[in-house]
Amino acid sequence: MDEAHEAPPGEASVRVPLHRIAHARSGDKGNRQNISLIAYDPALWPTLLAEVTEARVHELFRHRGASVVHRYVLPKLHAMNFVIDDALEGGVNAALALDTHGKTGSFRLLAMEIDVPERLLPSGG
Repeated sequence: MDEAHEAPPGEASVRVPLHRIAHARSGDKGNRQNISLIAYDPALWPTLLAEVTEARVHELFRHRGASVVHRYVLPKLHAMNFVIDDALEGGVNAALALDTHGKTGSFRLLAMEIDVPERLLPSGG
């Protein structure tokens, strides 16, 4: 994790799935999958920046043939957008997959586990 966003010494962090602290939406443009990730709480934004990197997202979608992942940050919205090349088996007209539009990609991303300072976690569930 980037030192600027690590929990202070002695502060506990907890490993949680992204869906605990953010929501997402996905879609497609040809053979590119597009996933936006938005923090529920602006205080979580630095943690998302440090933990949800292009490399980690690429690894998450490598099994789908993803070749490149670009992350675009939208700091005023506490959001980021990932563009994942070659992740949709050729796109809507070419793929034999059930989810040719890549709509379930957001759920895959939201299942990724990250380390979050315990004090920033929302209470309950």
